[in-house]
Amino acid sequence: MTQTDTVSRILDAAEVLFAERGFTETSLRTITSTAGVNLAAVNYHFGSKKELIQAVFERFLTPFTQSLVGELDRREATDEPLNAEVLLDSLYRVAMASLEREGRDPQRFMRLLGLAYTQYQGHLRRFIVSRYGDSYRRFAGLLSKALPGLDPVTFYWRLYFMLGATIFTLSSFDAIEAILKEDFGAESSLQETLERLVPAAAAMLHAGD
Repeated sequence: MTQTDTVSRILDAAEVLFAERGFTETSLRTITSTAGVNLAAVNYHFGSKKELIQAVFERFLTPFTQSLVGELDRREATDEPLNAEVLLDSLYRVAMASLEREGRDPQRFMRLLGLAYTQYQGHLRRFIVSRYGDSYRRFAGLLSKALPGLDPVTFYWRLYFMLGATIFTLSSFDAIEAILKEDFGAESSLQETLERLVPAAAAMLHAGD
């Protein structure tokens, strides 16, 4: 097994187990057992459990952020007004395309993202801010500009209300879609759900305007 294979197997196992059990509840020994490698391999390639958690997120966030920056560059080069719906549509499309391109499960990653908030990981927040903060601030700045008149605290809360709705919807998509089918005899693809989510999330940001 090459070093690249070892790293990929550890990351794949960690991604699945963290999403299923949570960060605190998942031991390195469980990860290495699932990956079929020895415990020393984690220490050698990642150094610690915290750095392994960061690497799981980095595997998605780096290509996603690069694609988002490219999308924002393209949008800003046109005369199209960047309202909240346009920006959210760009965010969701780029996220789904990045996950598909990298072979990542959207629901699993959204569960991980939700856990990053519900099982507070200070090191992870610091890692994300230091590595991707410029891109986040650029997107948030454009979104704030599209919502003139909102004070910073109100914008902060509305942004996290929107993110919470997004994470819940996408991380629980299979369960929500099953309820939709049982109660209404209807079906919805992930893409159709995102198309419904964009105006709903934008309305959440605009609430009370």
